[in-house]
Amino acid sequence: MQPLQYTRVQTAAEAVQAFSGASGQARYIAGGTTLYDLMKLGVERPTHLIDIADLEGSTRIETQGDRLFFGAGARMADVAEHEVVRRDYPVLAQSLSKAASQQLRNMASVGGNLMQRTRCLYFRNGAGGIYPCNKREPGSGCAAIGGLDRGQAVLGTSSSCTAVSPGDWPVALTALDAVVEVLGPSGIRMVPIVDFYRLPEATPHIEFNLTPGEVVTGISVPKTKAGRRSTYHKIRDRESFAFALASAAVALSMDGDRIERAHIAIGGMVTRPWRALETEAQLEGQRLTYDHAIAAARAAFATARAGSQNGFKIELGARTLADAIMIAAGRSA
Repeated sequence: MQPLQYTRVQTAAEAVQAFSGASGQARYIAGGTTLYDLMKLGVERPTHLIDIADLEGSTRIETQGDRLFFGAGARMADVAEHEVVRRDYPVLAQSLSKAASQQLRNMASVGGNLMQRTRCLYFRNGAGGIYPCNKREPGSGCAAIGGLDRGQAVLGTSSSCTAVSPGDWPVALTALDAVVEVLGPSGIRMVPIVDFYRLPEATPHIEFNLTPGEVVTGISVPKTKAGRRSTYHKIRDRESFAFALASAAVALSMDGDRIERAHIAIGGMVTRPWRALETEAQLEGQRLTYDHAIAAARAAFATARAGSQNGFKIELGARTLADAIMIAAGRSA
């Protein structure tokens, strides 16, 4: 058995200090719903766990002022069921309530959910597995390219990695221009969520734009009138519990049947939460019809590249996005 040190802290500053003082490989842990899985597989092998589950103020959900704020330690279930979030930002509530199982949502934190790692079969083959994975073991290769790729990404891929970014919550946050608050040895940083995730390129093992020791302390979202006309639409192999094959987060500001402003992101088929800027540009100023919606949705996939088994995701993704646009437009402002 590998020796493991454990430190429980009460404040974010104590967490950063404990990380800096830890010997060997340190990891923060809150709900533990992903990290423990990866430790069992041997993918993650920390020598020191720093428990941040009970940080002071980390579970608060504040909706006053011009931003929504979620402490990183707030449970997914609590945010999904929050009255204001459900009423004014259904895209946020739905992205959480359609993720994982109720048991996991009761344990997992919204900050930890940002750090969820891929469900790629080859990545989860485990340390020392027979299939190479550049994300798991840098420089070893990518067995998914030319292998079983039905679940792999069609956007944002590289010659080193095609693994899908698995989260639902990060897709909704990307559509709403969220900002991630992090604390590290150099102090507090505010990171726009579009800059929080990295494309795989030649270094797929580096997934987040974080420096060593930085911990996520909160997430904020600007309040917008588009919030009420929003939705998270998720297509998966089984409705009860599965990761997305395709998903779309859409929030619309409308004047009658004309779209003033569109906030759109897609997931389930991308290597990081993906802002669909081409679709937004094609919709804004237009009177909405399904023909406009599907044409704009297909624009998001103009640069998509399919493997041998996941070509269906391109049309599935476009239709999922078009349906989400129509659902959001149909909501009451």
